[in-house]
Amino acid sequence: MIYIQSFTFNTLAENTYLIYDDTKHCMVVDPGCYTSQEEEQLVSFIKKKKLIIKYLINTHCHIDHVVGNAFIKNKYQVPLSIHPLEKESLALVASYASMYDMENYISTIADVFLDPQQVISLGNYRWKILEVPGHSKGHIALYEEKNKVCISGDVLFENSIGRTDLPGGNHDILMRSIQHTLFLLDDCTKIYPGHGNATTIGKERKYNPWCKV
Repeated sequence: MIYIQSFTFNTLAENTYLIYDDTKHCMVVDPGCYTSQEEEQLVSFIKKKKLIIKYLINTHCHIDHVVGNAFIKNKYQVPLSIHPLEKESLALVASYASMYDMENYISTIADVFLDPQQVISLGNYRWKILEVPGHSKGHIALYEEKNKVCISGDVLFENSIGRTDLPGGNHDILMRSIQHTLFLLDDCTKIYPGHGNATTIGKERKYNPWCKV
């Protein structure tokens, strides 16, 4: 069985995900923990569940999704994986961290560049990498077909979509990512976004005002 534990961290209310199964192998997706209290909350859960951290992955590299990278990477000695087109975005975070009152941000570099053709093996399950640019150049989503769950980052939200006014954003490309990648998934697919509540593909296809064809 797949377990997905979410935490809402930092001043931008970002969703950090711990994904694991009965083997206890776990991946951390978009660690947004910034304060020591947020770090402790994450560590406490990992200890309680006796999780083994195997992957650290960013869906994209905006500050609210990467501010905890260095902490997780160093604490659990796990490599950081990103899409290669997000390398520049990750490098830029240090230059604007103070604008978001995160002047104590510790920068780090990626160790692994994800190939969209690869499949991430985690415990008993296999996660596909979906390329869904538009919010950022190298944005990815993670999809597990058997259980029909998708970690979508900042592409698709409940009744909304990702913003495209940041560097690397493009509204037309974002809409293509939604219509031609995410909306090809089954209606029952559960979407775990980078902000806000979980939703489903079917609900967003039917009711999301930004996605009306």
